[in-house]
Amino acid sequence: MKVAKQLFYIYIHGSIHVAFAVLALVLMTNHMFANPFDAPMAGFAFFGTVFGYNFIKYESVFRNRKPVGTITKVIAGISVLAFVVATACFLLLNRVTQLTAIGFFGLTVLYAVPFSKKGNLRNFTGIKIYIVAFCWAGITTLLPLVQASTTLYSDVFLKFGQRFLLVIILILIFEIIDLKEDNPQLQTVPQKIGVKNTRQLNIMLLIPFYFLEFLKSHVDPNQLIVNIFMLLAVGLFTIFATPERSKYYTLFWVESIPVFWLGMVLLVNAL
Repeated sequence: MKVAKQLFYIYIHGSIHVAFAVLALVLMTNHMFANPFDAPMAGFAFFGTVFGYNFIKYESVFRNRKPVGTITKVIAGISVLAFVVATACFLLLNRVTQLTAIGFFGLTVLYAVPFSKKGNLRNFTGIKIYIVAFCWAGITTLLPLVQASTTLYSDVFLKFGQRFLLVIILILIFEIIDLKEDNPQLQTVPQKIGVKNTRQLNIMLLIPFYFLEFLKSHVDPNQLIVNIFMLLAVGLFTIFATPERSKYYTLFWVESIPVFWLGMVLLVNAL
């Protein structure tokens, strides 16, 4: 039982679970634009997420040479391996995709590493949520489409905006759960307007997310059905989110929503 708990801890805190969420969104983009599976793109998204998230979480620990336990060393080893695989996949991407990926990696570095008296981008008041949403939307929408040489027409920007909005919605659930731990200087949405109003805002944001689907040049009825189930799940997670909840409420369950979304798409299209 102890070993199982340790493995689960590594799976969550080693950013493997969130990497599956990113991969699911990349595959969703492929499905929405009828693009074939691209192994280097999928590998770069998955392993790049493992390395990127672990870099953000543990960079200061190793930079300041703080003592680390065995599990943290295991996670560091996983991160190194993920970096090697992500680099190999990166080299197989198209040149334009590589340049776009470098831009998002640069944002990740600025988000994690202090570059001014205020620290890193994460410490700048009120912008954390938008940086994270922009990176997620870009990596899971723009990168696979650039890699597939998809023409950047209206549907691409529509999907980017819709994905950006979805990530904002999911982050707000995280901010509710993390309310007691977040530095007041971050000025997160729950810190500014309270938990109840944040829940209401999140429910309201689900409405434009859903109806943006109708603005596509081709509306997929199956996608409309799947989106209803996905938004119901998000709505329930929002309603029951409180600062007293376990961190695994978001780290496992909320981060499973993209995987659930992809699974529903595959199931509905198989029927």
